Amino acid sequence: MASSLLLCRFSLLLLDLEEQYFEQHFAHYLTSRGPESTRRSSGSLKVCSKSIIFEPDDALKPIIKIYLIKERNIVAPYKYERGDKKMTFMLESPGKTEDVVQMFLQLHRASRLDKLSDQTAMIAAILQSRLARTSFDKNRFQSVSERLHMECVAEMVSPLVTNAGHVCITDSTLYFQPLNSYPDAVVLIGLHSVRRIYKRRHGLKPLGIEVFCTENDLCSDIYLKFYNTKDRDELYYYIATFLENHVVEHTAESYMLQWQRGHISNYQYLLHLNNLADRSVNDLSQYPVFPWVLSDYSSAELDLLNPASFRDFGKPIGALNKERLERLLERYRDMPEPRFMYGSHYSSPGYVLFYLVRVAPEHMLCLQNGRFDHADRMFNSITETWKNCLEGGTDFKELIPEFYGSDCSFLKNLLCLDLGRRQGGGRVQHVELPPWASDAEDFLEKMRLALESQYVSEHLHEWIDLIFGYKQRGSEAVASQNVFHPLTYEGGVDCDSIDDPDQKIAMLTQILEFGQTPRQLFVSPHPQRITSRLHNLSATPSYSSSEISPVSPGMESFEDLTEESRKMAWSNMNKLMLHSTHKIHKQAVTGIAVTLSGDSIFSTSQDSTLKMFSKDNGLQRSVSFSNMALSSCLMLPEEKTVVCSSWDNNVYFYSIAYGRRQDTLMGHDDAVSAVSWKDDRLYTASWDSTVKVWKCVAADMASNKRTLFDPLAEFEHDAGVNTIDLSPVGTCLATGTKEGTLTIWDLTSPLPLNQLNCHSGKIHQVAFSPDSRHILSVGEDSCLVVTDVQTGMLIATVHAEQEQRCFCWDGDTVLCGGVSGDLSVWNLLNSKVIHRISAAHSGAVTCMWKNEQCSSIITGGSDKQISLWKHQY
Repeated sequence: MASSLLLCRFSLLLLDLEEQYFEQHFAHYLTSRGPESTRRSSGSLKVCSKSIIFEPDDALKPIIKIYLIKERNIVAPYKYERGDKKMTFMLESPGKTEDVVQMFLQLHRASRLDKLSDQTAMIAAILQSRLARTSFDKNRFQSVSERLHMECVAEMVSPLVTNAGHVCITDSTLYFQPLNSYPDAVVLIGLHSVRRIYKRRHGLKPLGIEVFCTENDLCSDIYLKFYNTKDRDELYYYIATFLENHVVEHTAESYMLQWQRGHISNYQYLLHLNNLADRSVNDLSQYPVFPWVLSDYSSAELDLLNPASFRDFGKPIGALNKERLERLLERYRDMPEPRFMYGSHYSSPGYVLFYLVRVAPEHMLCLQNGRFDHADRMFNSITETWKNCLEGGTDFKELIPEFYGSDCSFLKNLLCLDLGRRQGGGRVQHVELPPWASDAEDFLEKMRLALESQYVSEHLHEWIDLIFGYKQRGSEAVASQNVFHPLTYEGGVDCDSIDDPDQKIAMLTQILEFGQTPRQLFVSPHPQRITSRLHNLSATPSYSSSEISPVSPGMESFEDLTEESRKMAWSNMNKLMLHSTHKIHKQAVTGIAVTLSGDSIFSTSQDSTLKMFSKDNGLQRSVSFSNMALSSCLMLPEEKTVVCSSWDNNVYFYSIAYGRRQDTLMGHDDAVSAVSWKDDRLYTASWDSTVKVWKCVAADMASNKRTLFDPLAEFEHDAGVNTIDLSPVGTCLATGTKEGTLTIWDLTSPLPLNQLNCHSGKIHQVAFSPDSRHILSVGEDSCLVVTDVQTGMLIATVHAEQEQRCFCWDGDTVLCGGVSGDLSVWNLLNSKVIHRISAAHSGAVTCMWKNEQCSSIITGGSDKQISLWKHQY
């Protein structure tokens, strides 16, 4: 729920809950008071199921909906005008007047019905009639070649509101066209960009679908609620089939194993569990729930080495205070069936907006009939809120993910809202923080640090048992003092079995407002995280890869070979044998980076994703930075950040510790084709014909500080640069262009040391020899060319039988990957192939990686596969 919602005067949040917005007409509001120049206000008249709303073009004038809203364009409690009032509107299109009046009369008749259920049924009939008379406008298709798969009616869901319209899915795109064209005429999502899709329970019924185009983001790209389960399921399975094995990838058990072994962080794991348990930021009655982790909000310094700083994860919030628990249990024992211990839930729309009122004030006004809560009941203080959760008779709320995110705006009154005065006289402003937090940013950083700490990692499974697991219901819930009202549990009531429509609506409303328990994911005790090699995070001020993503026990390390054994590896390159293959991408692999231990392998692809996997445990992470191809990747020192270049002109920095994009460098005017790194300098090559050098401190990246990319140099070329390489000693840079030009640059000056046209087509790769004396290049012309660095002379030109796309070499022997998928070992001294592995890939070998000792080789291909190779002596 971003504060950008406030930029638009009208929003669906101005409607009553469950109200529908049908259409709008340009009109004038006529008054008989004041100067003649002000008696006519131009604007739009919006026809809604329970109200008429007039939005003046003049932003200083209030929106009219019986009461006045956003006067002077300020978000504030609504102003009610008492007494009878006559309002006159004149449509700009007089020919529509009769239709609009008939619509008003029909809705007015619905509003005068005695029973709420009858009102609801009549409005639903009007809506369905309007949907039946319209259809999706196929002129909105992105391409004339798109093939329609299905079309149906549905509602797009966002917090507190739904918007009816038409859903259409083709072989390439998912579309939603709102009936009222608000806020856009059409919403579209390319199926190739979809990363996750979940079925959702909405209003206690299996009618929802939520689609994500990112791997670990909190917010989805669209949430749809269908009118029948059949339409929902057909759309879901169509997209799931498109995603290849999607349903298998995203199970609670698979995430549990990744978390248990330390491959995903505590934050990521909780986010995935919430998604799998039907929790969504678009549904305030099922908003993602996160635990209170700390219990110390009064000390001047936060000690994460002290277990007393943390809450007891084995108990629900209501059971943390022994004295309060005794009172609750006494009431529970005297209560008739069905009994429950807590009169309120740990997550509800009111609690979510309690935390988010400063960034989502319109949502709070919508939920509370145009009013903010009393100033003393607002979210005023972290310490007070925790104290009330411990001691209050009806307050048992947990936290929301924002407390462990990076956006601290929900703690600040940046919109200068008038939230009232407290009894002490002070205005409600920013949230008061614990003494150990210097500011809101510091507070969130320490909350994140606490969540990923050793203590939490060892005990988080206990809380998962309560919220998502076997202690959620039944005798285990009773034994754990974890029993809530039966209406909050999935299946606790069958609304369809209630015959009285008014009773059914009242019960549904009660359930949605009270909050809902997550869907149960585990029916047996959740295993503890393996933390034997997990360093304690509290000892350092920032995360690190080894701390949040520890190495799994038992994983094999690559050999640490001597120089002599390295030479032996190259002399035995003809004994290279396939170790394993992994198909984790949907398009050609473009780059490979590996940790020193060899446990974690990162790869980029033209499918726009960065993947992390291991040969033992398979795919562990997947992230997409944009919809365009990624062209290469590299690992920064200390193995905490992966750098990816993209065809969208950007360079992305992925934090292994946090499992998300850390920063973006927008430094080029065309695709970034390759990146290189040495001594806190980043080299970026681009099809815009430049190579740029940036000052970029690796330590800042590792500690998650905001990085300043200072441009240090720019090397101009006559054509797009396709590949670069730095000399091992770090004094020279080699570049290869699309037109076949090899340039050797002295990094102490912006002038080329040597430049020659050594290929008749695009250069695919260049690389210095280990002694920095020679450069090998391969290109479209199927040639392998060796160039002397100092003189620029061509030492050797070898004509291969096929185009070579990538290679690694030791100065004499070359391992090449060809366009047909073959791997070839060349002896450059006699220009002969000494060994060939046919069909190593079923398409071109597109990239190659070797460890420093040359004992392990990894190749990627256009066949979407990654292959791991070992020497067999």
